Amino acid sequence: MLRIASRLSSRVSPSTALTPNPCLTCLSPLPASSFRPFTTGLELEANMVVPDAIRMINYALKQWRAERSLGAYRLGLSVLRICMTNELTAGNEPSRENSKGIAMLAMSTLLFERGEYTEAIEKLEDVQQLTNSYLGVRVAALETQAGLHLLLRQDDLAAAVSDKCLKLVENQQQATDYEAQFVRARALKGLIELVNGNVDSAEDFFDKSLRDKYCDGTAGLSYAEFLHKKQDYAAAKEVYRYVVQGAIEVKKAGRPYLGAGNMSIDELIVGCMCALGQLEAFKGNFSQAEYHMSQAISRAEEAYGDSKHATVGVALTSIALMYKQKAIHERASSLLIQEGLYRKVLDILKVPSEETDSEGGAPSVGRSEVVALAKGAYAEVLSVQENRKGEGEKMKNLAESIWQNRRMSLTDALDSNTNIIDSRICRLL
Repeated sequence: MLRIASRLSSRVSPSTALTPNPCLTCLSPLPASSFRPFTTGLELEANMVVPDAIRMINYALKQWRAERSLGAYRLGLSVLRICMTNELTAGNEPSRENSKGIAMLAMSTLLFERGEYTEAIEKLEDVQQLTNSYLGVRVAALETQAGLHLLLRQDDLAAAVSDKCLKLVENQQQATDYEAQFVRARALKGLIELVNGNVDSAEDFFDKSLRDKYCDGTAGLSYAEFLHKKQDYAAAKEVYRYVVQGAIEVKKAGRPYLGAGNMSIDELIVGCMCALGQLEAFKGNFSQAEYHMSQAISRAEEAYGDSKHATVGVALTSIALMYKQKAIHERASSLLIQEGLYRKVLDILKVPSEETDSEGGAPSVGRSEVVALAKGAYAEVLSVQENRKGEGEKMKNLAESIWQNRRMSLTDALDSNTNIIDSRICRLL
């Protein structure tokens, strides 16, 4: 019945890759929401930028994503550097500073997608020098900087950046769309509280304006995750759908979106779809769960031109865990499907095998929380097979050695189906 199952059921060995399904490459519109689109503060209008500069920026990212080669990467960086230093972005005129800021956000995105996280953060810091730019450009840079720190598990640095973001906005109350940026800055602090497991404290930062006016963008996704954690599933589902619809509309319109790196519009869409799928799985709506998660995978592959992008691996992890929930709910077995998915995840996220790990030390692996979760769940799949218990035990030990969540044990995380994997930061909420 489920599409992922049909794509894996014909494989002849556990190492067979999950092959793309052409019918999933296009996004289907979600049902209409009671919210209406509000993209205030999330995108720039044509008169707020230099058109030729935006064309250069789009070209740089397109070349990189089309080829994913070292040459395309260097070409993209070169084009963006030229854009930031030529007459198109020279001077203090707001449209030129806006364009330079968008170029910096794009360069940070390129660096992020290449895995150069430190350099991506450094480029974001440069955006704050553009004091004549639209406030949303600088807020986007700080939001992304905090998001990258969360991805790298540098939570103290993320908290400091979120404080800086809120202070920046509070000092710009005369700015256009001040209220929208204020809501966005507070939602960033709310996300950090969710990461730390402080759901009640997070509520203080999710302003009612999120629902009434500005329920969109990364702030909207964080708000939906908050509602999800509060078990207000109907409202969370509505907000998830709303954010996806708004983001797709912005993407189609082609206007510069104020986000970068793991807070870009593509990561936003994928993150919403993943989270919505997890919510449906918890409610036992497994067909809907698989539908939304499959869309997340297709969207990530389309956006990054790469079926092995890390975001694809995170989405696959969500699907694999959904199959575990489905098997328990229906008292059925899906071991073959789960194993195929976990092997694909571990291949994408480049996790070394047990045989290549040095004794006495855990491997240095990015996105360790999701990696450990996938390995721990894979270990469970192996351990129920009599002839593979030893293999399962070794994998379980490795998973526990790279588990870094201080709020819960790996066992507790695997036993719970109420946690949310935030694909933007690769953390459990």
